[in-house]
Amino acid sequence: MEGLFRSDLSIDLGRGLVLKAPVMLASGTCGYGVELDGIVDFRKIGAIISKGVTLTPRIGTVPPRVAETPAGILNAIGLQNPGLQVVIERYAPYWRRIGTVVLVNINGSTVEEYATLASVLDGIDIVKGIEVNISCPNVEEGGRDFGISPSSAHRVVEAVRKSTKKHVMVKLAPNVSDIAEIAKAVEDAGADSISAINTFLGLAIDPQSLKPKLGNVTGGVSGPAIRPMAVYLAWQAAKAVKIPVVGIGGISCLSDALEYFCVGCKAVQVGTATFVDPKTAEKVSTDLDEFISRKNLSSFDAFLRSTLYIKRE
Repeated sequence: MEGLFRSDLSIDLGRGLVLKAPVMLASGTCGYGVELDGIVDFRKIGAIISKGVTLTPRIGTVPPRVAETPAGILNAIGLQNPGLQVVIERYAPYWRRIGTVVLVNINGSTVEEYATLASVLDGIDIVKGIEVNISCPNVEEGGRDFGISPSSAHRVVEAVRKSTKKHVMVKLAPNVSDIAEIAKAVEDAGADSISAINTFLGLAIDPQSLKPKLGNVTGGVSGPAIRPMAVYLAWQAAKAVKIPVVGIGGISCLSDALEYFCVGCKAVQVGTATFVDPKTAEKVSTDLDEFISRKNLSSFDAFLRSTLYIKRE
């Protein structure tokens, strides 16, 4: 999109996924894009990642589903969605005209479900990539998450990789003993990139009722409160793999995003801040453009190459 930015903000995440800017809208926080239509200039955002999709419709968890926490929110939506076919029929025509890249976040209860989701989406040309959420209940492992074991994470990603030629981004869970081992497992299985991280597990009690604030009791914590932990985990993942890592967690302005770039991330996703200001991701992109211009650098890639990548031997 010539003329949108003074600098070249593009980033190549591999397997043909080239973003015009290294800032995306995170899954679950921008719906399917249409919810922000007329509010956000999608042309200034590298990509949107759809709300999580499953093979069949899901009604989600019992309300209340969202609660405010110090410097963040707690949510338990339960992957409410109308199912893959309805999502494609309803939203693919809209995605064709919004002016940015679209990835679809997929969720399954079995390896076979993930593979089927990927196979169907492989035939949808407007979808440029798939984000594989491996933080879902794993029926085959007695309710454990796919993402907490290197072997189960490898099986899911390997099945998805065999089912699609599109870019495969894998979203890692933070609640693991060694995120580097999970990152290496999904890289070995064929992932093109990694997004790190998903929400942290949390529980909040209402001081009046003395009961959980969420109908599901527990939920995912997101927002500025988790950023230092998320940056640390993204750093650990980036050190462990050669594929690009996309940082997620508590980004509400450019300085937040710069933290992720300094620990080796090639792009970022803006999530919870969108609920406060829907234009946050757009502002991060434009502020990054100004920042790079002030440094007299010609491109985001040049900025990454000039940035001190923090390592620990």
